[in-house]
Amino acid sequence: MQIKKFNIRVYGILINEQNQVLITDELIKGNKITKFPGGGLEFGEGTIECVKREFIEETNNHIDVTEHFYTTDYFQESAYNKEHQIVSIYYMVKPISVFEIITTEKIFDFLNDTEYAQTFRWLNLKDVSENDFTLPIDKIIGKRLNELSKVH
Repeated sequence: MQIKKFNIRVYGILINEQNQVLITDELIKGNKITKFPGGGLEFGEGTIECVKREFIEETNNHIDVTEHFYTTDYFQESAYNKEHQIVSIYYMVKPISVFEIITTEKIFDFLNDTEYAQTFRWLNLKDVSENDFTLPIDKIIGKRLNELSKVH
């Protein structure tokens, strides 16, 4: 009997004063991925601690969580390991102080193509769609953010 595992991922949705959402382009295991900042929950860590840690690691900025936005509510197999079920949790976040980050306007604008290369971009919230993202759960969030932008 094979052991099946859960892989819990936690992401932050950061919207700036210009009504733009922060996204990241990454090179993961040779694949170019566009997603939200965040990553894997470590054993012994809470989900809010995780997203705060991930923002420090990825952007060198401290954030606060303002509200829960979405948790995966269906079965999603991992793109990288068929034995893992992905559960993703998304939080709306805001910076604690001035948010400083180098961004680009070009997709996959890596300085080099080394494993785990990463760049950041701002997308206008009203223009965000599921087509901006690579992974299935992020596509759902892109669509929801687009719908949200039409309400506000």
